[in-house]
Amino acid sequence: MGDFGNVLTAMITPFKADGSVDYDVAAELAAHLANNGTDTLVVCGTTGESPTLSWDEEYQLFVEVLHSVAGKAKVIAGCGSNSTKEAIAATQKASKIGVHGSLQVVPYYNKPPQAGLEAHFQAIAQACPDLPLLLYNVPGRTGQNLQPETVARLAEVSNIVGIKESTGSIDQASEIRRLTPKEFDIYSGDDYMTLPLLAIGAKGVVSVASHLVGNQLQQMIQAFRAGKIEVASNIHLQLFPLFKALFLTSNPIPVKKALKLQGWEVGLTRPPLCEADLEVSQKLEAVLKELSLI
Repeated sequence: MGDFGNVLTAMITPFKADGSVDYDVAAELAAHLANNGTDTLVVCGTTGESPTLSWDEEYQLFVEVLHSVAGKAKVIAGCGSNSTKEAIAATQKASKIGVHGSLQVVPYYNKPPQAGLEAHFQAIAQACPDLPLLLYNVPGRTGQNLQPETVARLAEVSNIVGIKESTGSIDQASEIRRLTPKEFDIYSGDDYMTLPLLAIGAKGVVSVASHLVGNQLQQMIQAFRAGKIEVASNIHLQLFPLFKALFLTSNPIPVKKALKLQGWEVGLTRPPLCEADLEVSQKLEAVLKELSLI
C-alpha cells in the first residue's frame, strides 16, 4: 500500500497578484514536475503554505493537481491539523476524490504528549482505512518531536506506510529504521539529508529542491541504489549549495524566488511570510547561475 517512489516534491502554491490561488499555474507546474523527476506531488504541505490556505482552497488544489498529473505522478494531500476532528474531516474529503495518500503533520502549538500523538494518528488512520498515510515529523515547526518508539507503534497500523523525517538527526532516523519493518518507508524531509539517510535505509526524499533539480535527485538516488556511491556523492556535493540556499530564510520564500527567476509566475508568499530580501535574493541567484539553472 502506497509506493510513492523516490522523489516526492513538496509543491509550492502559486498565487495571483491579488493574493488568490492561481490554479492554472499550479496545474502547469505540477505537470512540469511530473515530467522532470517527480514521482509524487505533496500538495498543501509546509512548502505549499498550508497555514494560510483555507480548506476550500486546499481541496480545489487537490482536484486541479490530480487532473493535471493523472497517469504521470501520484498525489499526496496535506490534510494535517492540530485538531484531530479537522484532520479526519479533511482527509476523508480528500480521499473521496482519489488522492493516493495523505501527509499528516504532528499537531502543532498544542504540543500533545506521545500518547496523544499516537491516538491522533490512529484515529485518522481508522477513519480512512483505505488511504495510505505518511507521518510528518518536523519539531522545528510543530514544537513537539514524534519519538521513534511512537513511530514504531504507529508503523503497525496497516495504512500508516511511512514518515517524512525532518528532525535533521541521523540518530533519530537510525532508531526509526531499527524499530520499524523494512516495508515502512522513511523519507528525508531535508534535501541535504537525503544521501546520508539513504545509507541507513531511507526510501527517498520529500524535496523542495526538486522544483529545480528533480531529475538530478532521481539520478542520485538511483545511482546509490545501483551501488554507484561515488556518482551519488558527486551529485549530492554539486547540489549541496542549492540545498542550503533554499533555506537561507523561511521556506518557501527562497524556492518561490528561484522559480520566479526561472520565469514561473508563482506570485508572492502570503503574509506573514514576505518577499526574499536583497541579500537572500543575490545569494540564491548566484547559486542558480553556478548550477546553470537560470
